[in-house]
Amino acid sequence: MMTHMCVDATTRVAKDFGFECVVIGDACATKNLEINNEIVNATEAQKSFLAALNYNYSSVITTKQFLVQ
Repeated sequence: MMTHMCVDATTRVAKDFGFECVVIGDACATKNLEINNEIVNATEAQKSFLAALNYNYSSVITTKQFLVQ
């Protein structure tokens, strides 16, 4: 699942429908993105999207955190 597409869209819609969301940040990934002929590194894009989701739409946790719940 690409964080910048499926994970982001699904999490936001689920929250809008009243679901409490958890995203396992190290179980998804993204790729380098491009805007205005500039490359956004995949690592930075991943952190940015997860940070935005963690802000209001979900709790972003690791696989290890999920497994010990």
